[in-house]
Amino acid sequence: MLLKGFYTLNKVDQIKDNEFEAFIHLNKDHEIFKGHFPGNPVAPGVCMVQILREITSKIVNQRLVMKSSSNIKFMALINPEKTPDLKLTIEINKDTDQEVHVKNICYFDDTIALKMSVKYTIL
Repeated sequence: MLLKGFYTLNKVDQIKDNEFEAFIHLNKDHEIFKGHFPGNPVAPGVCMVQILREITSKIVNQRLVMKSSSNIKFMALINPEKTPDLKLTIEINKDTDQEVHVKNICYFDDTIALKMSVKYTIL
């Protein structure tokens, strides 16, 4: 985990062959939130991208590195003091033996906070 203590992965459920739901809890007391932003904490987008990589890596049981992203849309601010519990829907497709294509939607409550479509290279 690159951001030790930033979040807790509570569980991952397999919905279909290549579809998963992951449930995480953000640590509102993590150092990152003291600088981003004091008095109004917001989960940094780059941290959310990293979380997706870490969870996908765990699911496929492979080390991954991001190759490209065709779409990353931040739709709502994630404030860990108000909405620390997130659900990530993750659709994983192996493009080749060396690449994994992932589509993700991140929710808090019924609100879509983030949509991503990324390609990872398997290390």
